[in-house]
Amino acid sequence: MKKIAGYRKMLGMNQEEMAKKFGISKQAYWKKENGITQFSDKEKLQFKEMLIPLFSDITIDAIFF
Repeated sequence: MKKIAGYRKMLGMNQEEMAKKFGISKQAYWKKENGITQFSDKEKLQFKEMLIPLFSDITIDAIFF
């Protein structure tokens, strides 16, 4: 899950800011980023959309798998 943290940092965001984007608590986001719980399909799509300006052809698979 270090890859997800890396992408988050490329966006210039901390875990609390990402949690707000997803409408969840910082603790819930931390659990997702650390692989304890899964990102929902909606959250995966949202994450991808945030990365499009940096990586125009990025895929959900590239981010999460």
